[in-house]
Amino acid sequence: MAKIVFTNGCFDILHRGHIELLKYCRTFGYVIVGLNSDESTRQLKGNGRPFNTQEDRKLFLESLRYVDEIHIFDEKTPLNLIKELEPDIIVKGGDYSSDEVVGSELAEVKIFNFVEGYSTSAIINSLKEDQDV
Repeated sequence: MAKIVFTNGCFDILHRGHIELLKYCRTFGYVIVGLNSDESTRQLKGNGRPFNTQEDRKLFLESLRYVDEIHIFDEKTPLNLIKELEPDIIVKGGDYSSDEVVGSELAEVKIFNFVEGYSTSAIINSLKEDQDV
């Protein structure tokens, strides 16, 4: 039986780093993504975010072969969703250490090393710079 693998995020502007993260998740089993709702994303990222609605972000993720399920959550953290889903593995990006990951006491934690040069913030900053020219 495949292990249940959980990861989460806003996935506001999908980029290569996101795809590589989800591909990494797939190597461990059945992939469930916890997707921050529009309100949750605003709380985390500030006004002006997300750029894409939660319905659009969900559709983008559903179209990827590395994703099996998506659950939208409204809280700042996915702890309640993790408790509900009971994954075997939680995957987070390289800006976390295992003990900082929400739900680390409930499942094995794997840290994915970021793909250098890819981030939503970098994309947004680049677009802003282009507008200033």
